Amino acid sequence: MKKLCCFLIILCCSKVRSQDSIPLVPNTLEVEASYFYGSILPHNKSILHLITDHPEGAIISVQKKTYGSKPWQSHFNFPDYGLSFQFQNNKNPELGNLYGVYAHMNFYFFKRNIQFRVGQGIAYATHPYDKVENQRNTAYGAHFMPSTYFNLTYKTPVILKNLGAHIGFNFVHHSNANIKSPNTSTNTLGLMVGVNYNLSTKENPEYITHEKVKSKYPFQYQAIFRGGFAESDVPGTGAKPFYVGSLMAQKQLNTKSVLQLGFDMFWMNYLKDFIPYQATVFYENKYNPNADYRRLGLFLGHELLINRLGVDTQIGYYLWDESNKFGVVYQRLGAKYYFTDHLSFGVGLKTHMAQAEAMEWSLGYKF
Repeated sequence: MKKLCCFLIILCCSKVRSQDSIPLVPNTLEVEASYFYGSILPHNKSILHLITDHPEGAIISVQKKTYGSKPWQSHFNFPDYGLSFQFQNNKNPELGNLYGVYAHMNFYFFKRNIQFRVGQGIAYATHPYDKVENQRNTAYGAHFMPSTYFNLTYKTPVILKNLGAHIGFNFVHHSNANIKSPNTSTNTLGLMVGVNYNLSTKENPEYITHEKVKSKYPFQYQAIFRGGFAESDVPGTGAKPFYVGSLMAQKQLNTKSVLQLGFDMFWMNYLKDFIPYQATVFYENKYNPNADYRRLGLFLGHELLINRLGVDTQIGYYLWDESNKFGVVYQRLGAKYYFTDHLSFGVGLKTHMAQAEAMEWSLGYKF
């Protein structure tokens, strides 16, 4: 019995010493409340009649702070991640109001005084286009739509105990990604002020830094299948399925950056009806009514790796596009999650400058 008691005491002491040698990082939460006031940018002539006043709104958010419990947190200067709710009053009855729910991440610069936030989510428009009751709203074709917002603020985490403040700029984009027409979208830029409160009752832990691993990464290849639904610019024609096949070569430069070069093959079925419609309605432009609806593109891109999350930024050039609907250059901004080192699932937005064409859901395999 004495031997057993001695063994348990030694075991407990060794466990305590081993735990003391590993820094324990608490789950520190922070809440923010912000007000913004700004303007809808006139990116398209077809929405000028909707810009009648300065919109205003509020953002309520909660986020978890990181302190380096995992290497990627240290590599990105200890970002925050969380959820946010945004309300925007467009000051126009035809546009209506907007309510959005987002997942966001905060990144810090200049001794953590400058905070950059990116949020992606879904917004609800209270008064979208209706061919009978609201024909003038050419910006939003549906109640629900994807939305993205960015914040750039100067932040003081502590003014009084756990209370801090921030001031900066808010940019929010609302677009239904051509799932339903019309889809001119809106971009709002505003000045933002707010307060932030740390919910932790204890002192913040020290940041744990991790050295970046220097390694030579081999060339890899990735095949991606994308799909979704898109409608032409003509309201009421209905959303049609589309498919995109992509193949690319990629080179990982370090733990955060990957360069991409590849090809896209597009099968945009809504163009089957839009091409002859365009040739008939705008006959003076001499569009070819028998043009092929398929397109082939070459793209160059970059992937930002944040743990198992990959953020793609790509710019492409159409090598073959008989429809000639958007011009020769296209862009893609998307995010994907790696379930394994090879398999990923994601969502992205394909645009032609300020004009979105489709929201793409993707399934990829890296080999």
